[in-house]
Amino acid sequence: MKDNAAHFGDTEESLFGRSYVIGGMAGDQQAAVVGQACFEEGMVKSTYGTGCFALINIGGEFKPSNERLLTTVAYRINGNTTYAIEGSIFAAGAAIQWLRDNMGLIRSAAESEAVARSVSDNNGVYFVPAFTGLGAPYWVPEATALITGLSRESTAAHVVRAALEAQGFQTRDLMAAMEKDSGFGISTIRADGGLVANGFVCQFLADILDRPVEIPQTNETTAWGAACLAGLHAGWFTSLDAIGQTWKASQSYSPGMGETERNALYAGWQQAVQKVLA
Repeated sequence: MKDNAAHFGDTEESLFGRSYVIGGMAGDQQAAVVGQACFEEGMVKSTYGTGCFALINIGGEFKPSNERLLTTVAYRINGNTTYAIEGSIFAAGAAIQWLRDNMGLIRSAAESEAVARSVSDNNGVYFVPAFTGLGAPYWVPEATALITGLSRESTAAHVVRAALEAQGFQTRDLMAAMEKDSGFGISTIRADGGLVANGFVCQFLADILDRPVEIPQTNETTAWGAACLAGLHAGWFTSLDAIGQTWKASQSYSPGMGETERNALYAGWQQAVQKVLA
């Protein structure tokens, strides 16, 4: 068994004109943990692509999940294994693609931010994007998507806003389960992936989670994490701390929503999920 930073082999000379050492290897989400420099217990990275995958660093002790999440190896360096608890959301950016490609409510994913901001609230509309079932912490593969709370006052903008807000609600589901499993209070979320280009999504995440959300300067955190592991093996980095010192935020979002509004919105989400589960 090798560490994540180790000599895994060498490339064929014919590929790049010379042979290169393969000095780092990690799974997609594990590499993003390294790329986001989540090296302390309780640190969380959350990646928003087609789906969403969030991991919390729980340190060197394996803890089985009691909240229907997954305990996994985050990384192993110098023979020391660090574990993480992972939660998976099946539809994040996929919901925005559906609005664009299937429903024609937006012309591009980027347009969704302005459309969502064109209304002051969701007007009671909730969108549970269970197109391929519900993932963590529910694990109901036969669940189907639902848009609820529609009225004569509902517009396309309310539906678009509800789809973006769903990313925050789904993440809150995960964060609550992670805190119970890990025993750590989550102070900050480091988010990456294509959907974090949407400022509305990031601000709503901060608001509904009541925690700061930080966006890294290097958004391709998986590729950067793999490169960091190779750099650690090659001596470019002397330690994980040295990798952590290179991490910088491009933008930070602070919560600005009141507790009453936050809890009311989340209660509406929970009611919508119960309709899907029923």
